Amino acid sequence: MNLFDVYPINPINIVRGQGSLVYDNHDTEYLDMYGGHAVISIGHTHPHYVKRLEDQLHKLGFYSNSIEIPIQKELAEKLGKVSGKEDYQLFLCNSGAEANENALKLASFYNGKKKVIAFSKSFHGRTSLAVAVTDNPKIVAPINETDNVIFLPWADEAALEEAFKNNEISSVIIEGIQGVGGIQVAPESFLQKIRSLCDQYNAVFIADSVQCGYGRTGKFFSHDFAGVDADIYSMAKGMGNGFPVGGIIISPKIQPAYGMLGTTFGGNHLACAAGLAVLETIEQDNLFQNAAEVGGYLIKELNKLEQVKEVRGRGLMIGIELPEELAHARKELLNKHHIFTGEAKPNVIRLLPALNLTKAHADRFLEAFVNVLNQ
Repeated sequence: MNLFDVYPINPINIVRGQGSLVYDNHDTEYLDMYGGHAVISIGHTHPHYVKRLEDQLHKLGFYSNSIEIPIQKELAEKLGKVSGKEDYQLFLCNSGAEANENALKLASFYNGKKKVIAFSKSFHGRTSLAVAVTDNPKIVAPINETDNVIFLPWADEAALEEAFKNNEISSVIIEGIQGVGGIQVAPESFLQKIRSLCDQYNAVFIADSVQCGYGRTGKFFSHDFAGVDADIYSMAKGMGNGFPVGGIIISPKIQPAYGMLGTTFGGNHLACAAGLAVLETIEQDNLFQNAAEVGGYLIKELNKLEQVKEVRGRGLMIGIELPEELAHARKELLNKHHIFTGEAKPNVIRLLPALNLTKAHADRFLEAFVNVLNQ
């Protein structure tokens, strides 16, 4: 049997990792400035993370949500404390797409409405509802197409107001910083407008924090920069540092009912152990501050480079837009300098490293990047 060929593969076999460094089967060292799509939040094989998972695996790896699972409550309490959303409720699942599916479904349960507002260049996942609110026709199958989604221009307040006036809106879903869309930061005033219109029309504000959350920007949720609370926050990626964990946290105004949401693997014992290890490490090592400081340093230095068209982002979620003649830069970084980065077309390099990235590793990237630009 062959693998279903849907990924463009780099011919590199990574076999081990430590912090922000990974090594292939020839023991070649690579600097990981991408963290596997922002998944590696506290570094590869962090000792506390490994021990947390090992200890739990020696006790119990899995049992279903039909029993008491105290470690779920422990995770919820820690997440409330670290995020500052202690009065919210946690539902655990397995991925970002599943988190957004549940958020959209829950919003519709709450107000009985169907229409969803999403935005140009958005990415919310590849499953049914999540891909329906994703602005990429190439990955939307005919069965996913629905008249219930209204796509609006990014950050257009007038279009947003008009859509609310003319439709029964169930929810608005927005990334605080678009990832696949090219590291586009949502203006604070736009997020505030979404909050006020959702309040006015009894709609649900869904903050997609799958990539831009979990401290990556220097605050727990990138939406927090706007000074307003969303009704539902979706999370995944950095939540488990590589272990599949996803979830939504839900405003107290939305009440649960038996059977409303459900999952087999979500919130299993190992997933919760991974989630706790991440939050404990973020807290103990002050990683919000590190993300803000090292990310701020990277952004400042990148802005000095004449060849760069624009630098966007916050903290350690950074987009570097290059002119077309430098579109080869990402491949050069990987093949010649052994540095992993991400991309978002057209010609945007994405940096999504671990939140404990050191200034020395940031300088290593900057030196290599300048070398590539000046070739």
